[in-house]
Order: sequence, then C-alpha cells, then structure tokens
Amino acid sequence: MKAELIMVGKTTDKHIDACINEYVERILHYLPFSLTVIPELKNTRSLSEEQQKGREGELILQRVLPGDLLVLLDEHGKEFRSVEFADWLQRKQSTVRRLIFVIGGPYGFSKAVYERANEQVSLSQMTFSHQLVRLLFVEQLYRACTIIKGEPYHHE
Repeated sequence: MKAELIMVGKTTDKHIDACINEYVERILHYLPFSLTVIPELKNTRSLSEEQQKGREGELILQRVLPGDLLVLLDEHGKEFRSVEFADWLQRKQSTVRRLIFVIGGPYGFSKAVYERANEQVSLSQMTFSHQLVRLLFVEQLYRACTIIKGEPYHHE
C-alpha cells in the first residue's frame, strides 16, 4: 500500500517543516509515503468561502484516482486512540493500493470533496492550526507503523 498526505498550502514554519520531514523519513522505513502540497490560491479576496473551497476541491480531486481510498482529516471525523488507528491502518494495508489523506484549506472542504471521500478522521476535538495538524498527523502515522510492527515507540 502507498500512502500520501495532500495539504493545501505549504508549511511556512521552518521548525514545524523540519519535524514533519523527520517523521516522513521515519515513515518511509515502513511504507511508501509522500507529501503533496497544493499551492494556496492567489487573489482570494474576491472569492467567497464556498468559491475558495470549490477551487481547492478541484485541485484536490485532480490528484485522486478512481481506486484510491480518500480520507479527509476533518474535525467531524471519527476519532481514534493511537492503537485503534494502527489497527485501522493495518486493515487498510491488505485491501487498499493507495491511501490518500487530505488536510484542507482554511475553510475546509468543498461538497464535491466530501462526496468523493470514503472516510473522515479527526485528530482531536480541539482546534489546531493547519501547520500543526500536519505534524500531528505524520507523528500519528509513524506511531501507527511502529505499533503494527510491535516496536517500543508507543507505550500503553
């Protein structure tokens, strides 16, 4: 299984970006994984929130293939404990060729993206910046990989 994280807008904090890259390197020891950055839209002052979500949604959906499992990182998604997320990931590894996670833009996802999505996952009921969500997600993905392999990174 290949996994990918699609993000709207680049990570602007160099410290967070360095940490993200560290976890990406760690994840690559367990599974093929990549990050895809969709550039932020330019001249958005004249766009409504719905128009902005629509344009971002088009760019997201262009990167998703028909057989992909599309998982939105969304505040209304299913919450997992880390061990539960690892179990979920392990089940996907045997049935999915490409697992695509998406962190949307500042206003969330368009209706079209929600309609295409197979699942939604929430990292927390708390609100985090999009920059920090990226780091939290890759850390949890790495943690899930180590749990699956029975390695000591995670402690109960």
